Parts: sequence; C-alpha cells; structure tokens
Amino acid sequence: MIAVKWWQVAGAGERAAALLEQAERKTAEEHKKIKEISLFNQARVLKAFQLERIADDHFSSNEGYGYNDPGRDKLEALYARVFGGDDAIVRPHFVSGTHAIFVALKGLLKPGDKLVSVTGAPYDTLQRAIVGRRTPPPDPVPAIEREGTLQDWGISFLPLSTEKLFSPRGGFPGDFIKEAQAIFIQRSRGYDPDRRSLRVEEIGHIIERIRRYNRRAAVLVDNCYGEFVEKEEPLEAGADLLAGSLIKNPGGGLAPTGGYIVGRGKLVETAAAALSAPGLGRELGAFIFNKRLYFQGLFAAPHQVAEALRGAVTAASALESAGYEVDPRPGEERGDIVQSVKLASEGELHKFCGAVQKASPVNSHVTPVAGKTAGYSDPIFMAAGTFVQGSSSEFSADAPLRRPYTAYLQGGLSYEHVVLGVASILDAVGESG
Repeated sequence: MIAVKWWQVAGAGERAAALLEQAERKTAEEHKKIKEISLFNQARVLKAFQLERIADDHFSSNEGYGYNDPGRDKLEALYARVFGGDDAIVRPHFVSGTHAIFVALKGLLKPGDKLVSVTGAPYDTLQRAIVGRRTPPPDPVPAIEREGTLQDWGISFLPLSTEKLFSPRGGFPGDFIKEAQAIFIQRSRGYDPDRRSLRVEEIGHIIERIRRYNRRAAVLVDNCYGEFVEKEEPLEAGADLLAGSLIKNPGGGLAPTGGYIVGRGKLVETAAAALSAPGLGRELGAFIFNKRLYFQGLFAAPHQVAEALRGAVTAASALESAGYEVDPRPGEERGDIVQSVKLASEGELHKFCGAVQKASPVNSHVTPVAGKTAGYSDPIFMAAGTFVQGSSSEFSADAPLRRPYTAYLQGGLSYEHVVLGVASILDAVGESG
C-alpha cells in the first residue's frame, strides 16, 4: 500500500510541502519555547478558574437589565485575576477591540484633556475614532457633521514615535508627556509594515521612562493580538489599563463577540460608566446567550495562542525561504501573533489573500476582494473563512490596498491548519521575483 502524504490530500504542491517541512526543522527550538510559555499560561488560567470556584451554574443566561448576574461577575473576576488587575469589564456589548479601547479612553478623558500616543499613529479604526476622517471638515465643525470622536469632544491628541521616546534626553518631548492626562501604547504592529510589535519588557521600559515625567497620567495599553504570547501581561509592567477584543487571543476561538477592559479598579469603573451611562456603570448589561463559550474560550486561549504562534514562526521561515520579506523574521522575539509579509504587487496581494480564503473551512469557495470597510481609510482585504465572523484568533489575513503591498497573517485554531494555509499561499504566489 502506498502512503498518501498530507500535502497530496490537501491538493498542495510538493515544493510547498518541502519548504514547510524544512521550516519546521529550522524552527524546532522556537516551537519548544512557545510550548513552555503556553504551559505556564495554561497553569495560570487553570489556577484562576479554581480560585474563583467556577461552576456550571455560572454559564446561565441573564435577561432584561442584567442585574445580579453572578456568572458575569465571575467572568470579570477571572479576567482581573489572569491579567493582574483589580477589576475588569468583560462584555458582549463591546462590538470590537477598537470599541473597548475607545470606551476606556472616554472614561479616562474629559474635554480639554490631552492624550499622547507614544507608539505613533494608532491602528486605522482607532485613529478614526480619535481624530475623525482623514480629511476633516472645516473648523469649527458643524454639529451635524460631528462623529463624536475624541477630537470632537475637545480632547487633544499627539502621536509620538517609540524611537522618539528612547532618543537622547534632549530629543525627548517631556513637556508633552507632562501635560497628558492619558498615555496610549499600542502593543501590536497594526497595519504599519515598518512598526514591530512590543514585548512586555519593552512596554515596561517605556512606562518607566514616562513616569520620570508624569506619574499621574493613566497608561492604557491596546493589548490586541498580544495576550498569552508571553508569560507576563502589561499590567505587570506598570500599565494602568488594558483593553482588547474577545474574538482575538483571549476568546480562544470560541467567544462569539465582545471585548474587555481590565486594570485599576477606579479606572475600570470610569470605563463602565462610559460603556453604559454615568450612574448605571457595570450593574446593567444582560449576558443573554453563550456565556459558557466565554469561560471555555478563556480556558482554551493559552493553547490556541501557542498554536497560532507556532504557525507564525513556521510561516515566517517557509515564506522567507521562498524569497519574501517577512517580519518578524525566524528566530526574532515576538510580542504578538501577527506575521507580516511584503509582496511585490497588487496582483500578488490578491493571490495571497485568495489562497488564505481557499484554505479556510468556511466560505472557501468565495474570492475576497478589497473593499470599503467601516473605520478604514483604504480599501482592505479581509481573507477570513472563519466560524466567528472576522475572528483574528482563527487563521486569517488582512491587507490594506496600499503601498508597500503587505499582508498580515494571524491566528489559527490549530497549528496544522496554519501549515495547510501557508501551503496554499506558497502554491498561489510561487517564487518571489
């Protein structure tokens, strides 16, 4: 009997299979380190479940206003314990990570306050929520044209680069930091091909530098794509608040929607008031269905993140061997699960995203096209044949239609699926020229 190879079952080419098998050999040590981190984080999450005495009656639905929901309270206690905060808000009412971050900022800031980002311009959708359209309407903005951005609320915003933060003392804009009421740090790379993700140790160094100039400002970290990548989380490095999406890392591929905010108790309370209304805060908000999936997703998250990370390092090695510029490169430290790949042309970008979609379990028969999407300035590909719509914890790729043509791979519920997806990509794009 002749043994059939995995790549033959998948319909992949022999060259793609050879590149991937070579990549697995090259990245064996990285895989070992990722498994060690995963075991550490799984132990931490399991201990949190045990200490909080999670029981199956915590999965019950709650309706109406949502008062007195012990399951919701336990879920939030779990997030506070796991991420090292005093308190947390974990709700399906957050429509995205951007929404959770924006709510946190609305809780921290009032008209006349100053917000400084020390990691440059934030991710596209958050940039829109802070300062509005790329081409703003005339000043003063007519009331009918206001979107409710932070700028519309009279909050000033200054983006500074991380390089500026660590430049010699004379080049550091300390006066801007001194005047800020809130400091924003984006952990992940976003859609900037020249930005790299930050590790928790680096975030700690940034916060230490900020505190030399301003000990009062609240430091908010956009934690999207970074949860469980390392053994520490940014609150342990001095951050005051974290915010992120539940259809990324901490939802474990199971949470169907939502976001979270976790950190210092008083700041979490101000965010709760911004989410609902002053005086209502966190007491309201019915958690109607699927509560179990949020608990189970958090429990599965350390393993799922490790699967995505292992897939990312193998993808980086295989695609680099095929001639593509990748970031992070094989062997480099990672602060998130995102793998960027620079492509030669718009046509190659089409092929790349089409290959990701083709390798998906859902909607594999459709072809992704770059289109206008809420919150983004440029047309964007979102190749994601996922069980949860738009879930970045599942194997997927985003790619804004702009130069330099760069695709951002992320996620993977299983390492094996990432390997199959990368084989599809290698077959589609061929040799880099």
